[in-house]
Amino acid sequence: MFARLIAAAVLLGVSLSSLASPGEHFAFGHPAKADQATRTLELTLGDMYFEPKSLAVKEGETVRFVLVNKGQLLHEFNLGDAAMHAAHQQEMLKMVASGMLTSTGMKHDGMAGMDHGAMGMKHDDPNSVLVEPGKTAELTWTFTKATDLEFACNIPGHYQAGMVGKIAIAD
Repeated sequence: MFARLIAAAVLLGVSLSSLASPGEHFAFGHPAKADQATRTLELTLGDMYFEPKSLAVKEGETVRFVLVNKGQLLHEFNLGDAAMHAAHQQEMLKMVASGMLTSTGMKHDGMAGMDHGAMGMKHDDPNSVLVEPGKTAELTWTFTKATDLEFACNIPGHYQAGMVGKIAIAD
């Protein structure tokens, strides 16, 4: 089953050049500091689900997301549209294949002889955060444009298993 989910993720591939680099702004907004937030939303990340499943924000609003992983697996909270998620899934597949990401965390040591920076593999996109099991993380974002937006976990197979939600942005 897991092999089929990974194969499905591979088939969803999109050019990685469609992703913005960490220094670029996104059409739907940009990262912000937590003290700039006008509202805080807490999301639970469970094994193959988000709670709540959908969110509503206003154009121009700065939201501090508090992400609590109550599952047994590593999860991601990533803001983007469906095409961005498909492209990011390809990067995540490479990170898992290299051993950089495991089902429960990110390896910070034990990777002797592997220069992930040279391979372009790092998880530092400003619209994304990894949350290990039992941990809490935060991401603060200013939404600048009403658009079709999702929040998702792009760990291989998680998006396909339903770990994705919609964000309605009202102007």
